[in-house]
Amino acid sequence: MVEAAVIIPHYNDVERLIRCLDTLAPQLDARCELLVVDNNSTVDLAPIRAAYPDLRIVTEAKKGAAEARNRGVAETTAPRLFFIDSDCVADPDWIATAFAVAERGDLVGGHVFVFDETPPPRSGAEAFETVFAFDFRRYIEEKGFSGTGNLVTRRDVFEATGPFIAGLSEDLDWCRRATAKGYRLVYAEELRVGHPSRQDWAALSRKWRRLTEEGFGVNGSGAMDRLRWAGKALLMPVSILAHIPKVLRHPGLSGAGERMRAIGTLARLRLARMGWMLRQALFGKL
Repeated sequence: MVEAAVIIPHYNDVERLIRCLDTLAPQLDARCELLVVDNNSTVDLAPIRAAYPDLRIVTEAKKGAAEARNRGVAETTAPRLFFIDSDCVADPDWIATAFAVAERGDLVGGHVFVFDETPPPRSGAEAFETVFAFDFRRYIEEKGFSGTGNLVTRRDVFEATGPFIAGLSEDLDWCRRATAKGYRLVYAEELRVGHPSRQDWAALSRKWRRLTEEGFGVNGSGAMDRLRWAGKALLMPVSILAHIPKVLRHPGLSGAGERMRAIGTLARLRLARMGWMLRQALFGKL
């Protein structure tokens, strides 16, 4: 009997998806099925089918990882749902660990570590991500949500909470809707996946523009909501100074050069976000 489905949304990232599948396939047993939901990619999926001829791939034409995840849930009847992203790599015992920690809460988020896809030294974007990306413990314990790149839950929780909503910070929105219904969200350090760092400013700024747009969607668009959003925007320069010590102390960075590049990227990004958020507060969009 299939007890769990591993659901992987995918769009135009064949090489990384194969890498993800290479980490998951050896772990599969009769309890668990693997499902890729392709978001109507414009690239050829033949290399994936050649590498994994028995892999189940379904297509979701509606854009966005939220829609892909919703389709994945609809395509399986498994009582447990294990979410991971196509650009992640799972630890060798990720599936067994997911089963082991599933009873700790109704939603269980794990640890996401960052790795580089380029040789050293790190760029400013890579150094910044090494310090600041994917702090799932803080997301869960302080902000009340887990990212869906490493999330374990149940079908009954999903059905009671409702689908992921595209266009918002869908993981934040979904987790908060679930916990508002009384479901318990916990962090499991041993549930581990890796995610590649963004390599340059263009990739990093695309990520944060998207997150800023989604964050504004969750924030609300009323007059007081926009005023609160503007207040958060104006705190961005202060946050640069507040986070410099974290960069200087971080054990993952190597040498003064990487630390200075991380600080420079931190300042550039926080100032960019201030501008984006003020435009949202004034005009309702970036």
